[in-house]
Amino acid sequence: MSTNCPVLEFKNKHYTCTFEITIDLIGGKWKPLIIWHLGTKGTLRFNELKKLLPNATQKMLTQQLRELESDKLINRKVYPQVPPKVEYSLTDIGKSLMPILSMMCDWGKEYHSLNV
Repeated sequence: MSTNCPVLEFKNKHYTCTFEITIDLIGGKWKPLIIWHLGTKGTLRFNELKKLLPNATQKMLTQQLRELESDKLINRKVYPQVPPKVEYSLTDIGKSLMPILSMMCDWGKEYHSLNV
């Protein structure tokens, strides 16, 4: 990894390194988990995601899904029916994060086994 990163402007923000962009896009408690579940389980509805993330409030989950959609990491498909049906899935760029998240999962397993 290069330590000489130029100052970058992305989405009206200034970053000193591309790593900061990555952390801004997928950082936090819920975004990596949302991406992971969509990547491992496929297309999910809101309530299915809520069951997989029981400690996330509805407001927080909605906010995180909107940000991931805005950043083009997930797709949101609304079906014109009553009651409304909304499904979430990963975009191709969202899918490209799966090897990174998989490596993080493996690292966590290794760390846990060393510190149990």
